[in-house]
Amino acid sequence: MNTSLPDNQQFKKKYAKHLKHLKLAGYQPKTIEAYARGIRRIGNYFDAKLNTLTQDQLLDYFHDLLQSHSWNTVKLDLYGLQFFYTHVLQKTWDHIPLIKKPKAKRIPDILTINQVNQLFAATKIMDYKVFFFTIYSMGLRLSEGINLKVSDIDSDHMRVHIRNAKGNKDRLVPMPHKTLRVLKQFWLARRHPEFIFPNRKRGVKNAHLVDRPLERGGIQVAMKKVVDQMGLKKKISCHSLRHSYATHLLNAGVDIIELQNILGHVSLLTTARYTHLTIANHDNAYKKINRIIDAVDINWGGAR
Repeated sequence: MNTSLPDNQQFKKKYAKHLKHLKLAGYQPKTIEAYARGIRRIGNYFDAKLNTLTQDQLLDYFHDLLQSHSWNTVKLDLYGLQFFYTHVLQKTWDHIPLIKKPKAKRIPDILTINQVNQLFAATKIMDYKVFFFTIYSMGLRLSEGINLKVSDIDSDHMRVHIRNAKGNKDRLVPMPHKTLRVLKQFWLARRHPEFIFPNRKRGVKNAHLVDRPLERGGIQVAMKKVVDQMGLKKKISCHSLRHSYATHLLNAGVDIIELQNILGHVSLLTTARYTHLTIANHDNAYKKINRIIDAVDINWGGAR
């Protein structure tokens, strides 16, 4: 389906208003783009006429959308349209009960500590090797790792300040001693005044001159290449490192409430899903985290 901006002046005015409302509502850039993309797609489908859509028309749209897109896209388009109706058209939103994702309980694929070591060893580009190590060693989401800044590192208290995470929330995450050592060594070669992981476009020597961090797409492609090279049959992505970290910590006996705080989960039920993948439960999180990360070898040799 077409996601370009419809060539209709009235629609363009409403679309611009939609973007302003989304920004003022405090949504994250990723969410704003998802909702805006949905409105462009819906606008193209209905010839830029969104004022008088019926439930039957919306049923047709979401049915067609699901033929080529995921349930997550259906959900985002629905939420984006609801926001558009409420804030731009200033109309009452009639809930569409016909759209409901089927319930499915899936357990994520995770890596063993040995497989984590193999993944780091197989990653030959230093930027990605250290990035993968960092998000694993602190249980970070992909976007949280990308947005890490020098000012977020608190070496006095051995923690990292994660800013504007999911749900616009900040949190403090324990930083293992090995992670601090690795990041210091990595930074000394690049010396960017702001970003921990500066963009690779100007090479290592000029890394301090770039104006943005690593590209999300480049990181994901690097992960896929490494996973393919390892011959893993599991469905592994960057987020799998976060799942693996959580499972390894629970296995080591880290308290589930402490893990909830580290991961930044709003609900304990989200954290509790990792109990399906683990076996143990007790004691001090910081000591156990350091013991786990000390067992991981980043293996600097051979990376460039």
